[in-house]
Amino acid sequence: MPKKLTPDAAPASFEQAMADLEQLVAQMEAGELPLEASVEAYKRGAELVRYCNAQLERVDQQVKLLEGDGLKPFSTAVEGGE
Repeated sequence: MPKKLTPDAAPASFEQAMADLEQLVAQMEAGELPLEASVEAYKRGAELVRYCNAQLERVDQQVKLLEGDGLKPFSTAVEGGE
């Protein structure tokens, strides 16, 4: 039996939004939802994607502020030794 769709409230966190989105996608791909519930799941999924994008943009802006808008390249090499 498919789990009931979550209400249209904002998720508690980015991680929760991603988990909810993954669950919705799995239910839709499995064909577990009737047509009307699939439409509602799609709408909720679109809301979750917008929320996640907004969170990622907010974090990106914070990183740019912390790095002075001059992001440093990521290096996996240990400095000072081989």
